[in-house]
This record gives sequence, structure tokens and C-alpha cells, in this order.
Amino acid sequence: MEEALRVLLTGANGLIGSAVLASLRSRRYEVVAVVRSSRAAARLPADVPYIALDIAKAREPAVWLPHLAGIDAFVNCAGVLQDGPRDSTKGVHVEGAAALFAACEQAGVRRVVQVSAIGVDRATPTAFSRTKLRGEKALMRLDLDWVILRPSVVVGRAAYGGSALFRGLASLPVLPSVAGAGLLQIVQLDDVVRTVMFFLEPRAPARLTIEIAGPERLTLDAVLGHYRRWLGRRAAPAVRVPHWLAATVFGAGDLAGLLGWRPPLRTTLLREIAYGGIGEPAEWTRLTGIAPVSLQAALEAEPASVQERWFAALYLLKPVALAVLVFYWIATGLIALGPGSEAARALLAEAGIGAPGPLATAAAIADILVGSAIAVRATARTGLWAALMLSIGYPASATFLLPRLWADPLGPLLKIAPIAMLIAFALATLDDR
Repeated sequence: MEEALRVLLTGANGLIGSAVLASLRSRRYEVVAVVRSSRAAARLPADVPYIALDIAKAREPAVWLPHLAGIDAFVNCAGVLQDGPRDSTKGVHVEGAAALFAACEQAGVRRVVQVSAIGVDRATPTAFSRTKLRGEKALMRLDLDWVILRPSVVVGRAAYGGSALFRGLASLPVLPSVAGAGLLQIVQLDDVVRTVMFFLEPRAPARLTIEIAGPERLTLDAVLGHYRRWLGRRAAPAVRVPHWLAATVFGAGDLAGLLGWRPPLRTTLLREIAYGGIGEPAEWTRLTGIAPVSLQAALEAEPASVQERWFAALYLLKPVALAVLVFYWIATGLIALGPGSEAARALLAEAGIGAPGPLATAAAIADILVGSAIAVRATARTGLWAALMLSIGYPASATFLLPRLWADPLGPLLKIAPIAMLIAFALATLDDR
């Protein structure tokens, strides 16, 4: 019996990486997963050994060499869409990747499978595609048995990135039609994973680049139509989204990215959509024997469950809910500091609280801090819990100090209940993957 190959896998928590990890384990490969942090490792199977290391910061081969002892092959599924406080396209796609490739050459790990992106050799409209191409070139220069896979837009039963966005857009009352969107050859996650497994075999061909694309060229409207039928929704009219409106929405996604969030709706995606995602899968099929599955056939093979329908309907509501909460808490604080300051002090004085002015100011500042914390991804969970505690604390205190507010015809205390439920929804859907 042959000894199982030991594979180092980066991007093990991502859409492609997690599926590759599952396939490797099912075939009895030994896997060492690379994740960004120990917290991210909590999403790995309990018995998978891991290395907690940020690729973007591991820019020297010496950092990687100790982790390559006993490794037979390396699969790189790490990638980021756009630069942000937590993400660096250059760090992940070029500097960190090149250091790891060089370390593989020094350590004698010859088989390297690199997951890149389709079309980067033809056009590089964004930092994402430019850095992907630079990472490819760094690998090609080395004396390794490298294989570069260039998949088109990858979708699967798991929903993240493009596949999640397609579901969310398909659930809207109307289907948004983005002006200038290019054609897409949607490829199934299972087909990509099977390709990775094929090229991990020691006898598989090497030193080549392969385009992985679906069998049909679809418009974005057609893709959303397929997902809408899969979700069991009636046909909806397509509404053309003018470029200025799309740029505004995607620009708002950039702002969220600066705050540490990773929304798919960012200007990188808008530019990549305009370019499209098409290729020639004939060579891929000839080498591997894998015949790409069409989007319609893949969706029909696995009917949507209630979980998929719920996820699709809630996907685009999540950022709206967070934005509403940020606005609510910051706005209430600003009102209490400005035009509502006299009314706030009067209520505290009526409740018999001494020094109502300073307390009213402190409460207003607390609201602003809570809203600001929710706006930033790194502190959002803490901010949401603080908001929930305040939402419970305000009516509880008023019950003892100002019970008449429960009879107020405008229902200021009763209206806290839906806010608390919105906070609970945001907490339940906060994780990105």
C-alpha cells in the first residue's frame, strides 16, 4: 500500500480551499492547513493539523521552510478580492505566495498547484488580476512541477462570494441588470476540486496553465434567472441598473471594505464583471477527462432547500440591517447631544436623577460609540452586544423611574423591541463564512 501524500493547503477556509480539504481527507491524503489565525482554525475539522500564519506577512522563504518538512505537495487556494485593512492583494497573491513557492523549491516540494483566475493573462483591470498574474510569473520562474489553474467564476452548493451574491440578487423583487456586464462561463466547485485532485497525482502533467470554464457563455441576467428558478421564485422583470448607480452601490462596498468588512459588491467586482469570465475549456477536458457541468444541470441536480431560500432572501438584508443599526445609534446620540438635549435632561430630571446634564451627555456619547463600534468589522460583535444590553437596560430602567413612558402614545419604549430583534438578527448573521 502506497504511503499517503502529505499536502500543505493554503486558503483552507475559503470556498475552494474548504472543498479541496474535504476531498483530500476523503482520499486519505494527509493535510496540513494554513489559516490566518487560531480563531479561523476553529472552522477546520478537529483532527486537521494547521499552521496559523498570515500569508501576506510571511514574505521570506525562511518563514515557510520549517513548515515544509515532510510535505510532498502544495496547493495554494489563498486569495483576496480587494485591498483593505485586513487584506492585501500584493501580500497574498505576490509576496507571500512567492516566498512560499521559493521555500518549496529549497525544500524539495516539487508538486505545486496554484489556483489563479481566468483571463489574467489577457487583461488585468484590477489589483486582484494584476497580482494574480504576478504570482503566476513568480511560480513559473522556479524549477518546480507547477500547475496553474485559472477557473472562471466558481459556484457550488456552499455559498460564498459570487455564488452567495447570485442567490441574493436572484431573490430581489426585480432582477438587476448591470449595464456593460460581460459574459460568464460559470464553473462548478466540484469540477474545480476534481481538477486539483487530478494534478496532485505524481504522474500528472506539469509546468502548464489550464483554463477551467463552464460549457456555456451566459449573461449575468441569464445566471440570475437560473438561480431564481432554482429558488422556486416566479419570473421577475429585469431592471437596467445605470452605471452611475452601480458605481455608487459598489463604491459603498469599498467604504465598508475600509472598515474591515468583505462585501462582494466592491469596485473590483464591478470592473471584473465588465471584463467577464470566459475561456477555452477544451484543453482542460482533454487532459483530465472532466466534462464541465452546466449551471442549469448542476442546480437541477440539487434542488434548493429551505435553508438556501432563507439564505438568499436574507443575504442582502444583512448589510442593510447593519447600516440601519449604525445610523440609528449614531443618530440618536447626535440628537441627544443637539436638538434633543433639553428633552433628554428634562426626562432625567423627572426621574429624580441628580446632575441630569452630564448623564444625558454620557448616554448620548455611549450611543455614538456603540454605533461606531458596529460600523467597524473588528468591533462589530462587541458593538452589537453592547447595543443589545442597552436596548434591554433602557426600558428596564424606565420601568422603575418613568413608568408613564409605557403609556406614551408614540410608544418610545415599545419601539425598542424591534430594534433589539434587529440586533439579534445582525448577531446571528454576522459571520461571513
